[in-house]
Amino acid sequence: MKVTKTIEQIDQELAQAKAELADLHGTETEVYARIVGYYRSVRNWNKGKRAEFNERRLFEYDGAYADSRGQNATALGHKTSDALVAPQAVSTESAAHYELFMRKTCPNCPPVKNYMANVTLEGTVIDVDTDEGLRQAASKGVFSAPTVIFYDADGNETGRGHTVEEIKAVLEVQKVVA
Repeated sequence: MKVTKTIEQIDQELAQAKAELADLHGTETEVYARIVGYYRSVRNWNKGKRAEFNERRLFEYDGAYADSRGQNATALGHKTSDALVAPQAVSTESAAHYELFMRKTCPNCPPVKNYMANVTLEGTVIDVDTDEGLRQAASKGVFSAPTVIFYDADGNETGRGHTVEEIKAVLEVQKVVA
């Protein structure tokens, strides 16, 4: 049994539904905002608080003023992660060797290990699952695996990378990659 409706019936049902929706009255939505450390209903603000909210400024950090290693940001008391710090140039003359900190169960370690095997630098692979490897990682501030630390001929750290992309960025600055 197929029920068919005429256009007049459909228009009448639509008009009835629109009338029901137009007559719908709900409750007023209460809006909360945080200005001075706690949330408060916007409806209860006085004139001064409302003016303060309307005249507020949104600050955005402009990275153009920070130098490549982030010293300006750290001097201002802001912490910068290794991912935000621009890679420092590593050349074959300055990069005497590298240390690769990795784990056997790490899913990101094999690609980094394979990539570092094709680099023309001398390197050491350190397994942080062992006690000695864990001690070395802790003494050098390594908190995640994989981490590659590049050293110059004097033994000073010249750069770090955690992924193949970061390592490429560090190495390709001076076209050291084989």
